[in-house]
Parts: sequence; C-alpha cells; structure tokens
Amino acid sequence: MDETTPETWLALSSALGLGLLIGLVRERRPGRAHAIAGLRTHALVALAAAVAMSLGVSVLLVALALTGLLAAMGYRATSADDPGLTSEVTLVLTFLLGAMAMRMPALATGLAVVVAVLLYAKEPLHELTRETFSEREVFDGLLLLASALVILPILPDRPIGPYQAINLATIWKLVVLVMAVSALGHVVLRVIGNRWGLAAAGFFAGYVSSTAATIGFGQRAKETPSLLRSAVAAALLSNLASLSLCVPILWAVSPPLVRGLLPELGVIGGVLLAGGLLGLHRGEDDAVKPPTSESRMFRFGQALGFALLVAALTFAAAALAAWIGPRGAMAAAALSAVAELHAAVATLANQFARGGLEATEARGWMLALLAASLIAKSVIAWVSGGAAYGWRVSAGLMAALAAGAAMVVAF
Repeated sequence: MDETTPETWLALSSALGLGLLIGLVRERRPGRAHAIAGLRTHALVALAAAVAMSLGVSVLLVALALTGLLAAMGYRATSADDPGLTSEVTLVLTFLLGAMAMRMPALATGLAVVVAVLLYAKEPLHELTRETFSEREVFDGLLLLASALVILPILPDRPIGPYQAINLATIWKLVVLVMAVSALGHVVLRVIGNRWGLAAAGFFAGYVSSTAATIGFGQRAKETPSLLRSAVAAALLSNLASLSLCVPILWAVSPPLVRGLLPELGVIGGVLLAGGLLGLHRGEDDAVKPPTSESRMFRFGQALGFALLVAALTFAAAALAAWIGPRGAMAAAALSAVAELHAAVATLANQFARGGLEATEARGWMLALLAASLIAKSVIAWVSGGAAYGWRVSAGLMAALAAGAAMVVAF
C-alpha cells in the first residue's frame, strides 16, 4: 500500500484511535496503580503494530513476540496484587487490532469498541455470572451455545431429499431460534422485570422469529398465568417486528411493489402496535415475581417439534410446486408462509419483478401470505399457551388481518 494514500492515513489513525479507546478504559479502572499499561501504552502498542504490519510479516512477528514478552514480565511483576490476566491479554489484543487496522480498519475499530465495552462492564458482568444466573441457567446457556456453535456448523447447508426440499442446517437453525427466543425472554424478565422486560424481549425476538416468540411467550403465559396480559402484548409486538422486516425484503427485490403495499402494511402494523400497547397499559404484572433461578430457560423437545413441523410444511410446499408447475409458485409460497413469512414475501416480490403478477394481484397475494402466517400463529398460540392466551393473541392478529383486508378492498 502506497504510504501517501488516504487509505494509509485512515488505517494509521484507526490504529491510534483504537489504542486510545482501549487505553482510556484501562486507565479508568479501579486499582489502576497495579495495571501494567494505561492510555499511552495501549496507544503506542497499537501504533507500533500498525507500523510493523506495514514493514512486513517478519517485523510484525518480532514486535508481537516483544509485546507478549513485556506482558509476561508485567504479569510477573504485578501478579501478587492482581492475579488476573486481563491487563496482559488486553495489551496483546491491542497489538493485534492495531495490525488488523492496516488491512481492515472498520472491523478493527468495531472489535476495539467491543473490547472496551467488555473491559468497562467488568463489575456488572461478574455480578451477572456469579450472582444472578444459577447452575441450571448456565447449563441451558451452554446447551444453546453448543447447538448454535458446534452442531449447526457441521450440518450440511444444502437441499436434500425428494424435491430438494429439506435443508438440515435450516431445520436446526429453527431449533436454535426457538431456544434462543425463550432464553431471551427468560433473561430479560430476570434482569429487567416482567412488564417492560417481556415487551422488549417480544419485540426484538420478532426480528429473529415471531413464530418462535409466539411459542415462547405462550409457554411463559401457561407457566405463570399472572403474566398473561404482558405475554400477549409481547407476542403481538413480535409479530409487528416480523411484519416490519417485510418492507426491506420487498424493497430489495422490487421497490415499486413496496410502495404499493405500504398502506395495508401500515394499517396491519398499527393494529398490532395498538394491541401490544394495550397489554402494557395495565400494571397488575408489576407485583408478579419474575422466573426464579431454577426455572428452565427453554424446553428442547418443544423447539425440536416446532422445527420438524416446519420441515413437513416446507416439503409439502415443494411438492405442490413440482406437481402444478410454475403457476403453483405462489400457491406454494402461501403454504410456506405458514412456517416462514419472509421467504414467501421474497417469492412474491420476485414474481412481481419478473412481470408475472399485476399490482392488484400482488396486493391480493400479499394479503394471502399474511393471512396464512397470522392464522398459523393464532393456532400456535392456542397450542402453546392455552385458551386464554390463544384467543387474545388470535383476536389481535385477526383484527390486524381484517384491517389489512379492508385496506385492500378500499384500493
């Protein structure tokens, strides 16, 4: 890389900036007198790494070895007062991030922010892991991590079987999603509280899987009936988040289509938002104790059963498309919307972009996809949370669907 290019100066400034950021956090830590490096040291180490990177791999390796040696000497000098390795590991990591900044300054800077947050949040993290979470919760968390980081990467991510309809990686992702959504609601409830915690968990879980969220909050409502109103609000807000994801999907595939569908999407979203806010307006849940440390974060068997159901529906959609031909694409999409709305929406946008659908037909098919998705979630709400949870969630979803249908008729 030419030394006079703007990219070089950007990389060097990124290295210096990330070193200053990490050093600032280390400088302000309690017990600073025993730290081996502060603001200036981390900034110099990051800058030295950037210079070494520009001089060649051999110089970089020598500089890295020297940094590691200095960190080891610092640990030996301060181990009596501070037996931890955070300072030493941070110094070496600062060197590596400084070197990375010469190739990928944006990524290096982003990672430096993550490092700074982890360093700054030392006490809250220690309190969370040592005092807040129980052994049962830690075990569930490890099971979730193993499912996501060990099992998922080794599964084949390609279609297999008849009609090439089954993807084992996709099925296992659904298992992980259901467990993760349930765990998210459990953790937020334990840390924040029932009323706002459940609503926040519901909304953000909807960006991952509103179906999984509906199941997870149904389980919560069944286990703790006093949380029924908040669980219903969380389920409706999760569907609102899922609906909002349709807009960027439509825009990416067919911008003209999304402009035509905004009125009904806005009306449906408004009804879901109103239903979610109604669940937050009442205060009975504030006196209800959150789940205890011995509560399960999720139930693996239920998550696996949901994923198998999705696999069966996906296979049926693929078979329908193969039997009917190209004209069955949207019918198959409507069927698959029962399990996965966003993939079906992408199919609709693609058909419209190719000229296979008129604007009026596309609006009708969009309503059909939403109907398939919302009706399926209504059934899921009854199964997962019982009658009280089921009829409340289904009433909100059907009211949103009716509002959307009225808008389609009006147009």
